[in-house]
Amino acid sequence: METKDLYQILGVSKGASQEEVRRAYRKLARKYHPDANPGDPKAEERFKEIQHAYEILSNPERRRQYDQGPQTFFGGSQDFGGNRRDFGDFSNLSDLFGNFGDIFGRSTQQRASTSLRGEDVTVSVNLKFSDALKGVTTRVGVPVEEECGQCRGTGAAPGTFPKTCSECGGRGTRSQDQGFFAFSSVCSRCGGTGKVIERPCAGCGGSGRVRRARQVTVRIPAGARDGMKIRVPGRGSVGKQGGPAGDLYVVTRVEEHPVFKRRGDDFVVDVPVSFVEAALGARIEVPRPDGGTVKLRLPAGTQDGKQFRVRGAGAPKPKGGKPGDLIVQVSLVVPDKLTRREREILEALAEERNEDVRAELFRKTRRL
Repeated sequence: METKDLYQILGVSKGASQEEVRRAYRKLARKYHPDANPGDPKAEERFKEIQHAYEILSNPERRRQYDQGPQTFFGGSQDFGGNRRDFGDFSNLSDLFGNFGDIFGRSTQQRASTSLRGEDVTVSVNLKFSDALKGVTTRVGVPVEEECGQCRGTGAAPGTFPKTCSECGGRGTRSQDQGFFAFSSVCSRCGGTGKVIERPCAGCGGSGRVRRARQVTVRIPAGARDGMKIRVPGRGSVGKQGGPAGDLYVVTRVEEHPVFKRRGDDFVVDVPVSFVEAALGARIEVPRPDGGTVKLRLPAGTQDGKQFRVRGAGAPKPKGGKPGDLIVQVSLVVPDKLTRREREILEALAEERNEDVRAELFRKTRRL
């Protein structure tokens, strides 16, 4: 028969502590348990190996004997005398996953509990540009599930109470033995709650909750942007059977500004300047998003599309810190009509500078 190293099966070193052996076993057992791999004979065989290795190495005396001379124990779980043993420690899936979570990430204990957390609720709030920039406190309507006033959340008609499920004894789960394994499943009669309502409440139909619109006050921080999500703990739907309430998420919808365009924490504004201002340089006044203004000096020879950054004149950061910037983009304005005097001045300038834009274009083309 093939001899397999038990330490290698669990993926631990020979000097591993009992806790390390236990952790390794739990991890592998969750992965290869037949309930997690239905119809997979290789996974079942691997699980038997893992179970057998743990059975030996988790017992200090048997581990000591194994370390003195490793033997072969496969073909079913056996003790040193060759007698067949059951899986013992974690043969029941609920024992294996009880405090660690089953293959779907939920604990068996949690599935059988009657207390369930309430649902999270998401709503949107429309904001003016100025309110989003400065911050505002507002009230929003929230459709939530609240405790039924008639039955006080029990789901049973007034004067009556839920009874313990006779099928599962209030556990919410039922176990079935299948060979070496004992599988747990949700009780079909009570749906896993452990309670049975014989006379449902007329107000909630037995759910213990009713849907209502609740008004919640929400603080929108300064600098909120479009699509920002604000969490309000505990203001979602109430839990079932006394469970904690869910959370409220408020998504901001900020109106667009006709002048300022947001880019992260920065704002971009197009500022029109004349040919003379761009050519000679000028000191111009630029509007700020908060309604104020800022002075900006344009250097002589400023080109169309040139950008200037005004530090700290952008949006505040919702969680504090340094605010964004205001990016000023120059847009050169060409007059639609010229007076005779203006035309004479520009023609004289062109003659003085010997300017021929198209001729310069052809010269650059030839050089390429």
